[in-house]
Amino acid sequence: MPRLVVRRLLYAAVVLWLVSTLTFVILHVSPVPVERVIGGPRATAETLAQIRRNLGLDRPLLVQYWRFLARLPRGDLGDSYVNGTPVTALIGARLPTTLCLVSGAAVLWFAGGLAAGVAGAARARGLRDRAVTVFVLAGLSTPPFVMALALLYLCTAGLGAGGVHVFEAGPPLQEHFLRRMVLPWFALAFLMTAAYSRLTRAAMLDVLGEDYVRTARAKGLPERRVVGGHALRAALTPVVTQLGIDLGALIGSTIVTEKVFGLQGVGQLVYQSIAAGDTPVIIGVTLLATLSVTVANLLVDIGYAILDPRLRPA
Repeated sequence: MPRLVVRRLLYAAVVLWLVSTLTFVILHVSPVPVERVIGGPRATAETLAQIRRNLGLDRPLLVQYWRFLARLPRGDLGDSYVNGTPVTALIGARLPTTLCLVSGAAVLWFAGGLAAGVAGAARARGLRDRAVTVFVLAGLSTPPFVMALALLYLCTAGLGAGGVHVFEAGPPLQEHFLRRMVLPWFALAFLMTAAYSRLTRAAMLDVLGEDYVRTARAKGLPERRVVGGHALRAALTPVVTQLGIDLGALIGSTIVTEKVFGLQGVGQLVYQSIAAGDTPVIIGVTLLATLSVTVANLLVDIGYAILDPRLRPA
């Protein structure tokens, strides 16, 4: 297991380097100069030149790239072009909100998808299975922003709540913050729950046809024990894989949900940085998303070894 972790960490370092290099090159060869974005359309040539000197953009691209790489091991992502605040401080202030959003929604979609998928597979082609199929089709056909707007309407006009206050980016454990996260959790989890229901059902149907499951039934074990004790653990492998991928990817891709509910998270930061042409912040969030995916994949590999001893490295 330690060798597996070390090997995955080395892979993660290579992936981070490749992604950071690609992002750096793409953003620094943008057709719209950064100094023009910051200075505005009426900025004079002297002002633009001063901005380039202040940002170090007057130096060769290789020098800028080397300075960028030299700061990465220290966690120094530079300063924002817009307000001069360190990028790590900007991301750190927004990250708790996004982590609270993603983790709360993940609990809902994983538990809901697992329960619906197991219920449908246990009674294949029955009434429950058909109900799960209808739910999956509805969930996969409903974009997250539509569900978010529908929930807002339900809690304002439909329930007469008298309006929804702007969601605040306070500490994620405060009671008022958790109350205001309920709607975003459901909005983000609805689509994912449907996808996980389908994935769990397909995995369970494959496992329920295995010889060892038929042997367990032939021994007279209760159906609940056959499904929950024998089949579910083997069927969890693809579900856990997808969970790791989704958790890592969602860290930097919650823009729509945060925009609809006014959450000041990493997604909103990405949206604002792209609109302002704030290159360091965009690179920082890209690296954060890449790191999240690589860490999630490492945890998935460890989870494989726990769920299935046959997959443990020798």
